[in-house]
Amino acid sequence: MKLNKTDDKVVATLQAESKELTLQEIADKTGETSKKIFKSLKKLFENEIVSTQARKYKLMITDTKAIKAKLAAKGERKL
Repeated sequence: MKLNKTDDKVVATLQAESKELTLQEIADKTGETSKKIFKSLKKLFENEIVSTQARKYKLMITDTKAIKAKLAAKGERKL
């Protein structure tokens, strides 16, 4: 599994802000639709990269290389 462009934008935005953001705040900062952001956040949440509390999202893994390594390892297990 890999990060798509929207996923990259979400991760970069959460890294830059280094605080919890709502879905709408992420959408505003990335310029993407809230629907695309929701799908991306769902994917990142299911892969334990993003956590949520009270409808605010934050990164659980802050290093981009670690995020990509985790997704690559998860993709290998499905084979």
